[in-house]
Amino acid sequence: MAIEYGICLTEQGRPYPHYWEKCVGSCHAATLLRSDVQDHIRKAHREIGFQYIRFHGLLDDDMSVVIKGMFPGQTTQISFFNIDRVFDFLLDTGMKPFVELGFMPEAYASTEQTTFHYRGFSSMPKKDEDWVNLITLLIEHLEERYGAAEVRSWFFEVWNEPNLRFFFDGTMKDYFHLYELTACAIKKVDQRIRVGGPATSNNMWIPEFRAFCEENGVPLDFITTHHYPSDDPLSRAGMNTEDEKGPGFGSIPNFDTLSEEERREAMEKMAEFFNRENNNPRDVLYQTAKKAKQEAGDYPLYYTEWNAGHYDTSYAAAGVAATLAYNEGLVEGYSYWCISDIFEEMGLHGLPFNNEFGLVNVYGVRKPCYRLFEQLHAAGDRRLSVKNQGASRTAEVLPLSDGGTVTLFVYNHDIEARDIRTEQVALHLEGPVKSISIALIDSGHTNPCGCWEAQGKPVYPTKAQLAEIEAASLLVWQEIPVNGTENTVTLELEPESVAIVKAVLA
Repeated sequence: MAIEYGICLTEQGRPYPHYWEKCVGSCHAATLLRSDVQDHIRKAHREIGFQYIRFHGLLDDDMSVVIKGMFPGQTTQISFFNIDRVFDFLLDTGMKPFVELGFMPEAYASTEQTTFHYRGFSSMPKKDEDWVNLITLLIEHLEERYGAAEVRSWFFEVWNEPNLRFFFDGTMKDYFHLYELTACAIKKVDQRIRVGGPATSNNMWIPEFRAFCEENGVPLDFITTHHYPSDDPLSRAGMNTEDEKGPGFGSIPNFDTLSEEERREAMEKMAEFFNRENNNPRDVLYQTAKKAKQEAGDYPLYYTEWNAGHYDTSYAAAGVAATLAYNEGLVEGYSYWCISDIFEEMGLHGLPFNNEFGLVNVYGVRKPCYRLFEQLHAAGDRRLSVKNQGASRTAEVLPLSDGGTVTLFVYNHDIEARDIRTEQVALHLEGPVKSISIALIDSGHTNPCGCWEAQGKPVYPTKAQLAEIEAASLLVWQEIPVNGTENTVTLELEPESVAIVKAVLA
């Protein structure tokens, strides 16, 4: 039996801002100097409407910002040349930076801990004054180059996930001190520049951070945090605490010193961690965002990282559709992680599909989730009500109107495809229409990864193979007959799929 939903196409609806278009993520700053990454960003801005972009590693050594002397007696130099190249590109594209200030230049780092393949130093500065001087010079330079009015329209976020030892070799108190140094240095140059944090993973530290800033008169303009559907909301494993550093990935032993049996045991423990069962509820991102919004109080709340997982398939599109439908009104910005599979956290693998985070693959082929975002951008900003919404636990409807066209996003999603089946959905559309068209995102439609797999998973596709993969990424629209002011559209939704129904009003 079909699940039945009713939608009045001529309803005015309620405002539904496209909050997910405020910002999007990218890998690390140095990759934005690549022409292919720039092409991917231009395309996503043009077709999806992303306004700001956030990325790691602005101050990393691969950006040559703080350059240590190679020989004794040589002074340390500071250069913003590569930062200018990145920001010039973004502004020329029509975007703005959501500036993540990090990581620590090696010349200033107090420990040798580094992060990711590109070795961003993740410690406090050896000397506070060196960090303050760097931030002061940077802000002064940006305002001189781009003008105060432009820089005031940006966001400045201090660090990335300082609650995780992997990203920050320090305690909560250390981070709060680093934030205070940074925020005060920025405001000393220009009180009207926006600065915020704590940029934590797993919705952490928001009440503590607010209290610290408010009780100590530390500047704070907005709250940022991150979450993913695989996060355990109750977990504190490996995290930094108020006075102690967490074990983080620092607890992983040196495999070169282990016996064969010890290596096997370590690998088994790692596999158990990374493949642990996800017991989160289906709406975990809604629940945690709702709590974070309450904790943020009157401060604007920006999630500067999130996604749905399983990035190459229709699962990601279904998960994104469900999440964006649920999280209405909870955030000022919701930054999807991330644009491109040109992604170097663990080194650039280069395979056409490798379950990397990007909305496009290494060749710029648009994935199913990209196509969903593209259609969401084209859809209206008024959300219509749905009769019988919730009749199914997994198959639901998000209808958006621009006054002339109603676009209905019908998704069938459960977290990790745990308890889901193919569903029959009947949409009863009330109101005069000129035309109705349908496109599917599922295993048989809009599936470039499936096309690549059918080709035999070539590691280095030919131009002809890439053209075939690109063609498989397209939405295929089918028009159906219309009947006056009452039309019923019947859909068969595979698990983890999306049907997009466009009704053009008469």
